[in-house]
Parts: sequence; C-alpha cells; structure tokens
Amino acid sequence: MSKGPLALRTISETADQLGVQQHVLRFWETKFPFIRPTKRAGGRRFYRPQDIDMLMGVKTLLYDRGYTIRGVQKLFKDEGQKAILGANAAAAGEGSVATESGLVMAEDIAEAVAEAGGTAYAFTPADLASMQKMSQETRDKFLDIAKALEEAQETLGRQLGRNGRGVNRGKFS
Repeated sequence: MSKGPLALRTISETADQLGVQQHVLRFWETKFPFIRPTKRAGGRRFYRPQDIDMLMGVKTLLYDRGYTIRGVQKLFKDEGQKAILGANAAAAGEGSVATESGLVMAEDIAEAVAEAGGTAYAFTPADLASMQKMSQETRDKFLDIAKALEEAQETLGRQLGRNGRGVNRGKFS
C-alpha cells in the first residue's frame, strides 16, 4: 500500500526519494534551521511534503548549482524559503501549484481530495495563475495560520504523549 501525496515520510523514505544518505539529511538539519522534521516518540523523524520540497531545493542548490552550505544559508537569510523552493521549481514542471508549504502537483491535490471522500476540482491553467497572484499579505496570513496549526498539533502531540493517552503503540510508533 503506497502512501498518499500528503502523508508523512520517514527519514529512510525521504533519503530514497532525494537520492541521498540518511546521515546527509541529519547533517543538513544541523546546518539549515528551516529543515525541521516532525519528531515523534523515540526521536523518529517524519518529513512533511513541504519539508521534502525544501530538501529538494537544498539538494538542487548544493549538488546541481554549486552552492556551498554557507551560500544556501545566505540565500535563505536574504530571500527566504521561496528562493530555496524556486531552486527545484523547474524540475517540478507544469501542473504544479506553488504553495507556502511547497510545490504541490495538481494531480496530487485531486488525488488527496478524492481519497478523503471529497469532490476534486479540475484546476485549469487560469485557476493556477490566479492562485499564484494572491497578495503577499494574504499569503502571509495563511502562513501564520498554518504555523499556528502546526504548533498546536505539536503541543497536542506532546500533551498526549505526556499523559500516556492517544499514543500510537501500533506499527509506526
């Protein structure tokens, strides 16, 4: 059974997808503060799709474009996450939507909606263009909301783990 496009990935799955060793991902975490996988019980790392998009951008900059680690750090400091995500935008090709959480393929969005039991909307090129014209203020508000939700999710996870309730003791814990 394969995972959906929005599912969390283990460090092994992420390393395989990027074509790098696991220790490289751990090293990049120490050098790039914007790479922060979710850590679960026992310190296991789980990467979100937006984490993987950032890692792909870092890999493209380091391996394909000849940047140094310090160069990528400076690029992020000066231009932010969009500069990192933009590094692998050409590799994503057409049919992708640039979101604050990274590049998402239009087919992946439709597939995820269908799996959730919803009705997928067929995005036209005009729809994608209008989404990308969203004002910076609106994007910043959505990003603030997403960050608050992530923080709440992490806090809730810590609370559940501390109380011993709701801790997944199944296959992936």
